[in-house]
Amino acid sequence: MNEEAIKQSAGILALTRVRNQKIDALPEEYRPADEAEAYEVQERLHSLLDEAGYGKRVGYKIGCTTPVMQRFLGISNPCAGGVFNTSTNYIATTVEFEKYSHPGVECEIAAFIGQDLVPGGGPFNRESVAPAVSALFGAIEIVDDRWTDYKAVDTPSLIADDFFASGIVLSQPTPAKDAPDLANAIGFMTINGQRIGQGTTGDILGHPYEALAWLANSLAARGKHLQEGEVVMLGSVVETQWVIPGDEIEIEIEGISGALVKFE
Repeated sequence: MNEEAIKQSAGILALTRVRNQKIDALPEEYRPADEAEAYEVQERLHSLLDEAGYGKRVGYKIGCTTPVMQRFLGISNPCAGGVFNTSTNYIATTVEFEKYSHPGVECEIAAFIGQDLVPGGGPFNRESVAPAVSALFGAIEIVDDRWTDYKAVDTPSLIADDFFASGIVLSQPTPAKDAPDLANAIGFMTINGQRIGQGTTGDILGHPYEALAWLANSLAARGKHLQEGEVVMLGSVVETQWVIPGDEIEIEIEGISGALVKFE
């Protein structure tokens, strides 16, 4: 894609996001051909959303890091999107159902980055990213299906549009040094008091820090790095649940903490 095509693609996605409109597909001439082009469009999208007052990016979400989500979306590798300050909530919150196109929720673990992860000395791995994590959260990701039929949309287009990212609810923080064994911690979700699914944090690429290392390496390949103060949603241990008005969703990562959101 040339610079004009990247600009046009991001502009279409920004406009539909701000107007809360569904989109069938990006026009072919503005459609990223691969993941590298998709992240270029995504970066421009973040700038446009900031200029439009939608919010500033304060972190990232990583999707498709567990078998349950890879099966659900039919995508075999992780994909990243942005997290914005205007859609970051804490512990318990109420949101308006009508502000979304087709909202869903996921049960996640999130990391707070306590120091920059600057590339150097080879690729990042689970061990090398761990010292940068100062706190962990149980978290709800609010996803939004902004497509008429997302199953018919190519993966680069989904990435360009932040891979369904729409909002997060973070629990109280737990210092990383006090966290349970992240290869085996159980996470579960209830909707309106009924447990509807659970998984373990080890489902996330074997260990959640593997997902963090993937993101750090992905950013490094694009000349970027994770920065102190950013939040990273590491992946869902429960299949996405689509919600309706009145639904109250609660998640908990055992040994860390829980969060709640209600759709009105």
